[in-house]
Amino acid sequence: MPRKRAAKPVVAAAPGTPRKKTIAAGPVGEEEPAAAKPKRAPRKAKVKALPSELDRLQGIIVASLEDDKAEEIVALDLAGKAMFCDRMVIASGLADRQISAMAQHLSEKLHEAGIRRVPIEGANGSDWVLIDAGDIVIHLFKPEARAMYGLERMWGKDLDEAS
Repeated sequence: MPRKRAAKPVVAAAPGTPRKKTIAAGPVGEEEPAAAKPKRAPRKAKVKALPSELDRLQGIIVASLEDDKAEEIVALDLAGKAMFCDRMVIASGLADRQISAMAQHLSEKLHEAGIRRVPIEGANGSDWVLIDAGDIVIHLFKPEARAMYGLERMWGKDLDEAS
């Protein structure tokens, strides 16, 4: 008769993945030097344009809008008031086609000035077109929409008096 072998004892593996086991083990003891831990590289801070560079870009923007017969061009200095930009330029156009042309010409001029990516929102027949030139944001409105949104009142001198 063949001899039966005794069954080997089955050792149950600890449940979970290696990551779960590491987490369950808890934090690394203090005896391990801090230098052994991998360090995360610090984030690069967004480089802000210098005031002279902002003045140059604002001049290009205003000149382009004047060439396209924009009305009521207003430039606001938002340095220290807003985190999304340092300057804001607001202008009006009489028709959708004029506003679209202003946005297109402005995009071309900013590209020539060294700003490679100029996102434009609302350029396809809208009452409000927004152009993001980095530290300068440009709003092009039809007169009715400009009066309704009132960005000059929101970001203008009244903001200084309230704070």
